[in-house]
Amino acid sequence: MRRDLTVGRWAPSPTGDLHLGNLRTALLAWLFARSAGGRFLWRFEDLDGAVRPQFYDSQLRDVAALGLDWDGEPVRQSERLDLYRDAIADLRRRDLTYECFCTRREIAEAAAAPHGPSPEGAYPGTCRHLTPAEREQRRGSGRPPALRLRVGSDGPEPTEVTVVDRQLSAYTGTVDDFVIQRGDGTPAYNLAVVVDDAAQGITEIVRGDDLLPSSPRQAHLAQLLGIEPPSYAHVPLVLGPVGRRLAKRDGAVTLQDRLALGETPLDVVNLLLTSLKLDPVMSLDGLAETAQHFDPAVLPRGPWVYEPPALHA
Repeated sequence: MRRDLTVGRWAPSPTGDLHLGNLRTALLAWLFARSAGGRFLWRFEDLDGAVRPQFYDSQLRDVAALGLDWDGEPVRQSERLDLYRDAIADLRRRDLTYECFCTRREIAEAAAAPHGPSPEGAYPGTCRHLTPAEREQRRGSGRPPALRLRVGSDGPEPTEVTVVDRQLSAYTGTVDDFVIQRGDGTPAYNLAVVVDDAAQGITEIVRGDDLLPSSPRQAHLAQLLGIEPPSYAHVPLVLGPVGRRLAKRDGAVTLQDRLALGETPLDVVNLLLTSLKLDPVMSLDGLAETAQHFDPAVLPRGPWVYEPPALHA
């Protein structure tokens, strides 16, 4: 895939109806890609056990109803397991992984210990130096191990990695020995997304800024796999009226909710454009012109606080 061609993507999880926050990020990802004359791909991140089959089609319908298009057929992570397994096998051959038998509670307790060696939230390296006999003993307990990436060659001290974000400038985050395969054998998010973006030739990732802290881990893993990492643009979330991340409890937050109130897809698109300080359009076809004149520099830097229609009565 040519690196001089912008290739963006939208990668929702089919676990529910898309709400205005999801749709707003999809619109932004589309605008970033189309404004550069690039391709826009759709990928379902469906390795989560909460996936519901009906939402594959409903999410496609809702995004298309807003006038957004994509290139090629949508792909599903659940149909790409061999790609992830190959990457994991490569890391294992190079002794860059180790089995971890810790429960979440054990990790939390170790991280909370006074004078611990790791920053807050980082894995303390409990299983990093287990002997073969100790590993065998833990396997005998019946607890299936997760697989962690071995970051650095000396002990569990995390590494700091800096990524450059188009919207938020440089961001430095801690990269610890993070999980790349869960105990049930399912590839973890941070591994799957890196492998997928490389396989699809993604050059630019536009997503919610709640995912910014995962970027250093993904950039570090990409380097280990010999992958040129994409550029990043993390955009503000949509918050509900009480300042928490938007959710169904916040009222008419899905496209179908808005249509039930008598609005049209055009009304919803213009609501999203207005929240981004962009001019409304007269028709959905007008989004093509919006893309032509799109300038990410004018986008708001803070979250949009959504107020459901009932609050305006």
